[in-house]
Amino acid sequence: MKRKLNEDDVPEEVPSTAISNPDPTPSSFDLLEPRILRGIQKEKYSKPTSIQQKAIPLALEGKDILARSKTGSGKTAAYLLPILDRTLRRKAESTYQRCTSALILVPTRELGAQVTRMTESLAAYCGQDILVENLTRREDDKVQRARLAALPDIVIATPGRASANLNSGALSLNSLSHLVIDEADLVLAYGFDEDLKHLASSLPKGIQVMFLSATLNTEVETLKDLFSRDPIILELDEEEKNTGTINQYVVRCAEDEKFLLIYAIFMLKLVKGKTIVFVGDVDRSYRLKLFLEQFGIKSCVLNSELPVASRLHIVEEFNKNVYEILIASDENEVVLGDERPKNKRKEDGPEEDDDQRNSEPKLKENSEPATEGAASKTAQESEISASTNGNQAGRSVEPPKKKRKGPRLDRDYGVSRGIDFKNVSCILNFDLPTTPKSYSHRIGRTARAGKTGTVISFVIPKALYRKHKSTTFPTTQHDEEVLEKITRQQEKKGEPVIPYNFDMKRLDGFRYRLADALKGVTRIAIREARVRELRQEILKSDKLQRHFVENPEDLHHLRHDGESRPARIQPHLKHVPGYLLPGGKKEMADVGFVGINKTDGNRARKARMKDRARGKGRKTGAGRKADPLKTFNAKGRGKK
Repeated sequence: MKRKLNEDDVPEEVPSTAISNPDPTPSSFDLLEPRILRGIQKEKYSKPTSIQQKAIPLALEGKDILARSKTGSGKTAAYLLPILDRTLRRKAESTYQRCTSALILVPTRELGAQVTRMTESLAAYCGQDILVENLTRREDDKVQRARLAALPDIVIATPGRASANLNSGALSLNSLSHLVIDEADLVLAYGFDEDLKHLASSLPKGIQVMFLSATLNTEVETLKDLFSRDPIILELDEEEKNTGTINQYVVRCAEDEKFLLIYAIFMLKLVKGKTIVFVGDVDRSYRLKLFLEQFGIKSCVLNSELPVASRLHIVEEFNKNVYEILIASDENEVVLGDERPKNKRKEDGPEEDDDQRNSEPKLKENSEPATEGAASKTAQESEISASTNGNQAGRSVEPPKKKRKGPRLDRDYGVSRGIDFKNVSCILNFDLPTTPKSYSHRIGRTARAGKTGTVISFVIPKALYRKHKSTTFPTTQHDEEVLEKITRQQEKKGEPVIPYNFDMKRLDGFRYRLADALKGVTRIAIREARVRELRQEILKSDKLQRHFVENPEDLHHLRHDGESRPARIQPHLKHVPGYLLPGGKKEMADVGFVGINKTDGNRARKARMKDRARGKGRKTGAGRKADPLKTFNAKGRGKK
């Protein structure tokens, strides 16, 4: 029995009921193999999350699972831990023969690389007993065939890659025990339906199937009917509602005021910590990057044009706090007009509710070989589909315009889905997404693991659309309609979207600087910035890849937030005098003039003064020749 001192400083016994007992609820981690527990400690997991606490025991029993849990809730570890445990226990049996026992299907390369890293980290103390192979990498077919010849225990692939290797005989599913479809609602929207049907027909009977997603919709129901009999459905929205707090704000402003507000937010440091800025497309991301460079504000761009290795490196460096501002363009979420996935598209008729359909279309330009997604459309088919979609009966259909050729975009790219961005304090929707579903996935990048986060969304009222043509963006025409849907959706979750009224008059001092900066960001500057960065990233990714393998420390010196430089840099914009600050000094006596691109006065005048001091140049007054005509030759060209 424990003893303590009473009022008279005499030790006395304490009843056993006064001793605090630990939580009697057993942890799902206690069911796992000891080597896996060491991997969990390496990942610094203190206790299982809600999805892990419920899903791991069911998965260890071999049950099929369909889980819905918000982004950042630990879904990846929820299916990896039981797969690793059962694989290790199976290998301990005397009758075990080496084979591929688990296939994990993901929609994007970034998510495939992330799942691979987490699998290797959790299995770090398993030695050679766990072999993992990532097929989402862009590699030659012969290289992948050689990798699969080693019969890895866990294979991570997109449905297209898995189907292609299955056709070639490089991948065998005869001894498969586990099938996982991560971000299940997005897999079908990427046009992998034919590949999934092919995989479903090749799977052995009795395997365990797990679907995991942040939303449950008709696409997930389709996958459930295709792969599983009667899965156990786990919906954890209510339990996870209070695990992290998101403060959501919306700012109504004009098109050019978006740039004014983001300039003021970062220049005055109104946002603390790391920020992800979501924009509409690639051009928009470089326009914003070049604009911020005018004021000396560093940022890096993440988009589908960059090589996979560069994108993954940017995410890793952002997670390590190397960069504070990440500008992301997720083309898979941009819906111009009423383009929908082909399996849910309707030519005429009312629009479906966003909770019942997936409105994230595929990219129009496909950068994968023909084997990657057998059902994917060509660029021409996508253009025709987009031009005819939504036309009413009796309406003439215009032929598709010839599209200017540009850099190919990676169809397996996605930034707001699945990727684990750590310690993001603010999500800034510079361009509002086109659907409430896209909004939910974007804001899921912050307030992860019980932390708080802030979301700021810029909304263009219809009356202000196309009033500033140089900064306009097509999707902003429907901002108010989308905002109404977002507001209703978030109110159902108990997370209201609050209007935030900036006093724009207090930012009047910044407006002339806004005009100067926007003039420097021309279309030519944007195009040159895109080409320059793409050339640099390709050089880093391909030609220097072997060098980085031999010298990994050099990789840490790469920077993705450097100046793009094609825009005209104006040094005076980086300085914010006190009289421009809201509520700051109004007098200008102590503020010196800083010339544009002139840091040391008038260079031409100084040069003339030096020449005069040396006796060169034009002479004035009495020193000038009396007859200026004698200084020209007969033809009037040049001096004698």
